[in-house]
Amino acid sequence: MASEPPATPTRPRKGSAGAGGPRYPGWLALPAVLWYALFFLAPLGILALFSVSERVGFSEVAYNFNLQNFSDLVDPLYGKIFLRTLELAAVGTLLTLLIGFPLAYYIARWGRRKSLLLLLIIVPFWTSMLIRTYAWLILLDPGFATFDVLRWLHLAGENPEVLFTSKAVYIGVVYTYLPLMVLPIYAALERMDWSLVEAAQDLGDGPVTAFRRITLPLAGPGIVAGSLLVFIPMLGEYLNPVILGGDKTIYVGNLIGQQFLDSRDWPFGSAMAMVVIAVMTVVVLLYVRLVSRSQRHAS
Repeated sequence: MASEPPATPTRPRKGSAGAGGPRYPGWLALPAVLWYALFFLAPLGILALFSVSERVGFSEVAYNFNLQNFSDLVDPLYGKIFLRTLELAAVGTLLTLLIGFPLAYYIARWGRRKSLLLLLIIVPFWTSMLIRTYAWLILLDPGFATFDVLRWLHLAGENPEVLFTSKAVYIGVVYTYLPLMVLPIYAALERMDWSLVEAAQDLGDGPVTAFRRITLPLAGPGIVAGSLLVFIPMLGEYLNPVILGGDKTIYVGNLIGQQFLDSRDWPFGSAMAMVVIAVMTVVVLLYVRLVSRSQRHAS
């Protein structure tokens, strides 16, 4: 009996599922690419053009290639401002993590009404950030009822100096960006298999050791993602230093605003913005490298 000829393999049709998964036409990404190019790349290009231009007179701009704006940033005065801004972003991210991780852990592990608790975390986003920041002017006022309670508990003096100081700025940024830290950590912990922690404790690990060896590594991607979501906007923070800090302590965000709005030196302000964008880009690249490394270890 003659054997049947082997079946000829057929090539997957365009748009069908192949070896690498389903393939879709590239034009589906066109709206997103156009939006990205129009509202990000084009303004970024204009900003880069301004950064290598020079100011003429009070507010005129001469489009002559000039790196003097970046050379002026080497001044120790601006170096202190950049370091102060990095300190705000680093310390603010750490404080947000120290507050947000226990909250996310509680919701993921023991929260009986997770939906309600997550809703309470997201609710502040329903209100304008400007309104929420101005609300802290009332809460941090020495005459507010909170300070009366703190004085009664002997936790505050007669005239506590919080408002219009760096303390108020840190309180404002932690409050503003706390949900951006809690949600990624909660998402990572929610996917965790808690039986691994129980197994580690059954094999002799204490709660702290099990947390360090099991929970913390599995929550690592959420911690890194939350830290990135918090650190990057804090580098350009503007509202909290101006409103809660009384614009007394200069950070990069309000310094750039002063250059554009008060000094009318758009080239110098653009150079500052490009430096901040460069720092943000480095942070994002480090994040991508950490994520890819953790994925390789997981596989």
